[in-house]
Amino acid sequence: MKARDDRAGRAMRHETRLYAAAHPVAYPLMRLLARLGPVVRVPGVGVVVNDAATARAVLMDERFRKDGPGSPGDLWTPVLGPSVLLNMEGEAHAALRRRLAPLFSPARVTELVSGVLEIPLRELSARLARGDTVDLVDEMRLMAGAVICRLIGMGEVSAREARSLFAEGERVVAMVSLRSRRLSDRQIAVARQVLDRVGDIAGAAYDRGEESTVMGRMRSLGLSAAEARGAAGAFFLTGSETVATFVPRLVALLDDSGWRPEGPYGLDRAIEEAMRVTTPTPVMLRSVSVPARVGRVAVRPGDRVLIVTHNCARALGPFDPARGHPPELRRLWFGAGPHFCIGYPLALAEIRAVAEMLLAHQVRVVGRRYARGVLIPTYAHLWITAGAK
Repeated sequence: MKARDDRAGRAMRHETRLYAAAHPVAYPLMRLLARLGPVVRVPGVGVVVNDAATARAVLMDERFRKDGPGSPGDLWTPVLGPSVLLNMEGEAHAALRRRLAPLFSPARVTELVSGVLEIPLRELSARLARGDTVDLVDEMRLMAGAVICRLIGMGEVSAREARSLFAEGERVVAMVSLRSRRLSDRQIAVARQVLDRVGDIAGAAYDRGEESTVMGRMRSLGLSAAEARGAAGAFFLTGSETVATFVPRLVALLDDSGWRPEGPYGLDRAIEEAMRVTTPTPVMLRSVSVPARVGRVAVRPGDRVLIVTHNCARALGPFDPARGHPPELRRLWFGAGPHFCIGYPLALAEIRAVAEMLLAHQVRVVGRRYARGVLIPTYAHLWITAGAK
């Protein structure tokens, strides 16, 4: 038991270093906020939530919105427009989500991922079987980039094209920090330049109307060309980096902790627990629309609510897939209620496909470097090879 606890502690230390490398100032402050209580008003920051049950209650309550002052809408509406799920509320949001939901059914995304990743996974498997040392971070950029290319309507792409498009997404996301409230005019111009290219690709696929493509399906479901372009931009920004950053961290957590998934649900439990520890969305923002209370703190219209998802998740303890998650914490890092991440099935399908192949090779970590100055903490490099230690 002590050996397992020691290895779990080692795994968590690497995760803490990843966060510190990404956010050397903001991360210590974020962890300090956890000591102030479940809900606290912090001048210049907003009402901070560190408790999972309270966080879920806020996310489920329509009085706390994504389209008001201090919300994600302030960041992304100037770039993506007003109607892209990320910044919508009410019936308009619900109606658009209902029309998009069939595109993200487990069966449909599994088919999409299988088709896109068949060759990259086969090639990576062959390299591992030969005993090569592989940079998993670079491989995940390729795979996540290839999936997002297919999603927005590019069809078959080269490895160079997939990596290039992923890098463009990184360029936009890197403009945002944990403290960002708005993008500057220069940042908006750069982001629009990148996303106009994505929109043009998506628009061309929409015009072709091929129902075998996501954009073609959007047209058949009755979405306008503008809605399809906006959705493509939102998927591009939120879909690729989550998977690309998570898989290397999952592999590192499993190797550092010595945990080996077993049984039909072993991998899924390891993925869910690694999601909790890594917390793909470490902070969520909401804007107060009417007088209300967050825990014991009174809030008024225009107040900013800062849900520190990372603090909520880390309160459960170190990495341990054998331990279940309480209901209030379950998948909180993907949101809750009407804004639960619509792309979750796609992310899970990608993660499973890659992780199953890597686990079949019993990969181990032989080297790593932390990425600095990024929004989502990640490895700059994670070198792996096949075979037990």
